[in-house]
Amino acid sequence: MVQARAGQRARATGRVLAVLLLTGLAALGAHRGWRYLTGGPALRIAEIRFASSQRATAEELRDLSPVKAGDNLLLADVDAMARALERHPWVARAEVRRRYPPALEVSITERRAVALVDLGGLYLVDPGGHVFKRAAPGDGLDLPLVTGFTRDDYVQRRGDVEPLLQGALSLAVAWAEAGLGRQLPLAEIHLDGTEGVTVYAGEQGTQIRLGGGEAAPKLQRLQTVLAALRAEGKTAEVIHLDNRAHPSWVTVRPRVAAGR
Repeated sequence: MVQARAGQRARATGRVLAVLLLTGLAALGAHRGWRYLTGGPALRIAEIRFASSQRATAEELRDLSPVKAGDNLLLADVDAMARALERHPWVARAEVRRRYPPALEVSITERRAVALVDLGGLYLVDPGGHVFKRAAPGDGLDLPLVTGFTRDDYVQRRGDVEPLLQGALSLAVAWAEAGLGRQLPLAEIHLDGTEGVTVYAGEQGTQIRLGGGEAAPKLQRLQTVLAALRAEGKTAEVIHLDNRAHPSWVTVRPRVAAGR
């Protein structure tokens, strides 16, 4: 019986040793496999592809990226790469995806400039009222200009300035939707804390004083005034729609033809 028990203990010990040996071999194989995958050539990034990018060039984006061709596909920090690419002024959002054969595919959502703002220099503004880049040749400068701020205003009181910028952009949208852009292309929106909004439009820079309050009814009255002026073959130098005592009143200063 003693010999039987000793045999059972030996077999049990043998099974334990076998399991440990197999586990060790598996761990060694996994370690070698991981080293092969992360250190070998099989998963080296061969290409970084940039899609949907017009303003931000592939070369500029590659320079910003902390991940380079030749890096390991598994170890590449794609989140850090996306954050780095979003430092480009034209990039609103970047998404990075791993692909096989080893490559990274980058999708770029670019900002859209809808206006310029004068902050001691011309800067581009996106639809959310965010100033995102100093304007440069080739950026598309045929945009409405918003004035009335200084650079210090924007830097020190951004929370106050951005809603005003958004209001100016909303006015530009309403101007276009009302069809006024065909008659008087919008050139400048001037914002003043006391006088409210003044618009300069058309080739001759017609001054249109909107003042404060809701813009929609004022734009409707403006359309009526412009139609009446066209019927008489006249144009306006200044149009006042900012009478606070009598909001429905409109005052027009006709433009005098040269030589008269």
